Amino acid sequence: MSPGILGKKIGMTQVFREDGQVVPVTVLKAGPCVVVQRKTPTSDGYDAVQLGLMEYIKKTSISKPATGHLKKSGAEGVKFMREFRLEEGTNGDLKAGDRVLVDEFKPNDKVDVIGVSKGRGFAGVIRRHGFKGGPGGHGSMFHRAPGSIGASSFPSRVFPGMKMSGQMGTARVTVRNLEVVEVDAEDNVLLVKGAVPGPNGGYVVVRRARR
Repeated sequence: MSPGILGKKIGMTQVFREDGQVVPVTVLKAGPCVVVQRKTPTSDGYDAVQLGLMEYIKKTSISKPATGHLKKSGAEGVKFMREFRLEEGTNGDLKAGDRVLVDEFKPNDKVDVIGVSKGRGFAGVIRRHGFKGGPGGHGSMFHRAPGSIGASSFPSRVFPGMKMSGQMGTARVTVRNLEVVEVDAEDNVLLVKGAVPGPNGGYVVVRRARR
């Protein structure tokens, strides 16, 4: 049993359960994947499996070191790779060259989906952090400014991690405990309940829920 699978976000839609309930779902193109490398405590110091998403990729878009790494497992043409840590004594049947398909998952399974959120560019504190801001009128000169970021006498500096304006989005986001609603093994499609981070066409990592 694979600890997870790689894929792409297709978009959102809705499905109807047998009782007529409407369920919002995200459609994921999950797999097929190939085991690029199997890491063991003896050779690497820890137990893990490296998966690669099989898709049509031009050879020129893959670096020479990656091409040599992929040839060892016969997984040429793989660009998106991620590693899954394994617990001791589990998933011992996975080895380099094995295929991982979407039928590893079943309806009602719980999964964590990891993706990169949409980039929103440079944003101020009101949009980025939800600051309230000052009054809009009546002579106010404090509208969307962040306010004090530290006194001059003490601490005489700005503490690290202070909420300020800057790049918004384009960050790794994990959504936990999403329910698998439907699995289409023929088209390698996975339907999960709720929203998934990232734009349509963005890469995602689907792993079995840890909590």
